[in-house]
Amino acid sequence: MSARAVRSPAGPPGAVAVAAVSTSCAHEASVTVVLGRCRELVRPALVEAVGRLHPWTGEMAAYALGWADTAGNPDPGASEGKGLRQALAVLGAEAVGADGADAVPGAVAVELVHTFSLLHDDIMDADALRRQRPAVWKAYGTGPAVLAGDALLAQAVTCLAEVPGHHTAAAVRRLCQTLNTLVSGQAEDLRFEHRPWYGPGAVGPEQYRSMAEHKTGALLGCAIALGAILGGAPDRTVTALDRAGRHLGLAFQAVDDILGIWGDPGVTGKPVRADLRQGKKTYPVLTALAGGGKAAHELAVLLDSGRQIDGETAERVAALVEEAGGRTATREEARRHLDAARRALRDVSLTHTAAQELDVLFTHLLDRTW
Repeated sequence: MSARAVRSPAGPPGAVAVAAVSTSCAHEASVTVVLGRCRELVRPALVEAVGRLHPWTGEMAAYALGWADTAGNPDPGASEGKGLRQALAVLGAEAVGADGADAVPGAVAVELVHTFSLLHDDIMDADALRRQRPAVWKAYGTGPAVLAGDALLAQAVTCLAEVPGHHTAAAVRRLCQTLNTLVSGQAEDLRFEHRPWYGPGAVGPEQYRSMAEHKTGALLGCAIALGAILGGAPDRTVTALDRAGRHLGLAFQAVDDILGIWGDPGVTGKPVRADLRQGKKTYPVLTALAGGGKAAHELAVLLDSGRQIDGETAERVAALVEEAGGRTATREEARRHLDAARRALRDVSLTHTAAQELDVLFTHLLDRTW
């Protein structure tokens, strides 16, 4: 039930706000339960997979996953992330009537691929922090971090390829296709850095959306599709779930872009307005520039000035992006893709409980602060 549904003109002052908070808390608890259940199911196999790595790359992998510090000791204060992708894999299997355990190899594979991509992305983007700790390349060095990422990627494919049964080949093909798509998305993202903010050759919102689908949407689509494949679903169902995951990824990226400018660094684990200071072309900035008007013009001049975007300049850029409508447009972009993801789920027959849990996750992503 939404906060809007409990609104009552007859209620005492503050009743609506209390109901909204209660609904939000209940929803947060539901999300925590779903993610926790899936993590608990996948964790033993994920630990085993990491344990098969070389001790040094395994140590870096454990650090990246938030299990240990740089000395290899347990680090209870570190974040292990939400486990969204592994949860999507488990729910993908359950949604087609299979046991969630059938999806565990796929869940492990996508979690390892996700971690590999973060290690390499942090190096390429020169991001020094990841989940409020030094990124792996800052903690261990660039070369070791690249090697650890390579090890995670190889182990992800191995884990999936070793699954017995006649669905294995299709699952491996899906993962490999996704890896190629991820590389394409990252290549597009890196090339955007050398293109102008506006005018001939500028990156437009549609081009950015294509990049985001490749870089972010593809792996979320792969996660839920792998669960369905390993659960024995027909191709039509797998395709629909993959489409839902891709739209979910675009919504996720849109919210991520908002948090990159206006998020709380204490929650996101990244420095405030890091995307702006790095000059990254994100959806809020691109839509703000495309909208025209006085704020968009001032924003274009400021971005094209060649000046270093320090803290004060980043604050002004963020204000102009919001004034030009970039924040609102990005929020609407996230909502559109979330609605499209839900429509894709409705296109096929899914088990009721898993479909409900998928919807809980989808809704939560729109309002996340991490």
